[in-house]
Amino acid sequence: MSTLPGTPPARSSDGSAGDADYGAIGPGYRDFRRPEARIAALIEQSLAGARTVLNVGAGAGSYESSGFEVTPVEPSAAMRAQRPAHLAPAIDAVAEDLPFADGAFDAAMTTFSVHQWSEMEQGLREMRRVTRGPVLVLTCDPDLVRDFWLYRYAPLVLDTEARRYPRIEEITRILGGRAEVTNVPIPRACTDGFNEAYYARPEMLLDPAARKACSAWSFVEPEVSARYTGHLRAELESGAWDEAYGPLRAQEDYQGSLVLISALPR
Repeated sequence: MSTLPGTPPARSSDGSAGDADYGAIGPGYRDFRRPEARIAALIEQSLAGARTVLNVGAGAGSYESSGFEVTPVEPSAAMRAQRPAHLAPAIDAVAEDLPFADGAFDAAMTTFSVHQWSEMEQGLREMRRVTRGPVLVLTCDPDLVRDFWLYRYAPLVLDTEARRYPRIEEITRILGGRAEVTNVPIPRACTDGFNEAYYARPEMLLDPAARKACSAWSFVEPEVSARYTGHLRAELESGAWDEAYGPLRAQEDYQGSLVLISALPR
């Protein structure tokens, strides 16, 4: 999907404005994509000193801290409907056309969202435009995505992730200023169910609902997905997975592709 610069992206009947239709895959998302405390603490630390925070692609509200005055933006109706009552209602808008004045916020953030925007550069420039201080991007490094064991079982899923995630250098170039990139450790019992969150719990990826909460799986045909999970199931039952990767079950955290970018203006 592509748009002319300055033109809002096309949207699905649900309102989704990126390459994944959350009207189809969004219901039940909150059951598997709950904020992970250690990741939340890192984000909150990076936002220290801010009062007003913009959250773009806010989804069901993960990582929105009560310590800030958060303004969430989310185009998908299915995702807005899953926001807990204690959080602010999300504004129906897109990253590429934010309805705010220049410098309206102390800080801005986007988590697991930038890779889904139709015009990533336009969206990031909009975030910088409306933000006086740091812009935070929680994302994955496409150069590291295929290093995860899942590539042995579901190569097209991780090929899709690697294709969708923008390069870290490109994000920092667009945001400008001074950028700090932090590799984020993923805890063994991570409650935010993206693919690498299950590094020590491979059985979770046999659950269709868990896979549905990872948008990359929606780009793979159902018969291909069934073949992939059948391979994983067979190797779990035979012990082949544990023979190859068993030590991960006891590993307290995993250093994968997850990164937090914090870009400060000049």
